[in-house]
Amino acid sequence: MDVYQLVIAEDNPKDFEFLKQTVADWCESCQVVHASNGREALAAARELETPLVISDIQMPEMNGVDFARALWETKPYARIVFWSQFKDEMYIRTLARIVPPETVYGYLLKSNARETISTAIHTVLFDEQCWIDPEVRKVQGRTGHSQTALSDIEYEALLDISMGLTDNLIAQRRYLSRRGVQSRLNSLYGKLSIDQDQFQTDKVGEAFNLRNRAVAVALHRGLINAFELENEEKELQSWLKRFRAGRA
Repeated sequence: MDVYQLVIAEDNPKDFEFLKQTVADWCESCQVVHASNGREALAAARELETPLVISDIQMPEMNGVDFARALWETKPYARIVFWSQFKDEMYIRTLARIVPPETVYGYLLKSNARETISTAIHTVLFDEQCWIDPEVRKVQGRTGHSQTALSDIEYEALLDISMGLTDNLIAQRRYLSRRGVQSRLNSLYGKLSIDQDQFQTDKVGEAFNLRNRAVAVALHRGLINAFELENEEKELQSWLKRFRAGRA
């Protein structure tokens, strides 16, 4: 009987036990390796010839998307089922850019029934077919539309204003002119369907703060979230340290 090694990357003990039992119900020959963060998962999966992985999206050390990117760089045939309570556009947007053409993957929401979760895992890892949650497919449609999908530089601009950077600081960080910064922001506002004229008031002609409005829309769409902004804050502080040292 063939023995399959399966990596489950999940930092929540209850969720890990649920997945382990779900797999055990139909795969007695599966040996499960537990990874409590993305870095542990990467180390374990790299030891396997053809990695079979179930991975949470939001994890300590390295999130599920960054883990998958690093694994697929050396093992493009690795089959990964992403399971998460989040269908944030930021994750789905990135996945669309990093999935190798020679592999299959799945994206499964934790809110599904156990039977659906079991079927999805088997479909991806053993039947070698993609399985995408219907709710995730809706988000994929938005991320793939040229009028609503953010480019990399527009997404970069969104992160900058989400972190509270001024035009001058954005220009310094991204090696842009102030006009270049404004051009990026205007392009971002367009993709988010934010038009300054639509916020004009009848009496005083004042508009809403477009930056704040862009962040609000992005939060609603799932283009940013608090978990990932924590990582961005670390990168920003690292850059600020270098920036200040360079000016000293």
